[in-house]
Amino acid sequence: MITVEEIKTAIVSLPDKEYLSLRSWFSERDWKRWDRKIEKDSESGQLDFLVEEAVNEKNRGTLRDL
Repeated sequence: MITVEEIKTAIVSLPDKEYLSLRSWFSERDWKRWDRKIEKDSESGQLDFLVEEAVNEKNRGTLRDL
């Protein structure tokens, strides 16, 4: 099995084009994981407090546009 240190060494030695491609791939992968986490938290009700907070602010007239 390859170690993290071996991966780091390989990354450092990549040509710029390959490095940028890897960065792009990794970033996209991170965002997909984040999206799945948010979706899971939303479906389980863990984010309901945010909706409640927004409704309360709207009812108080203190909700601001983004």
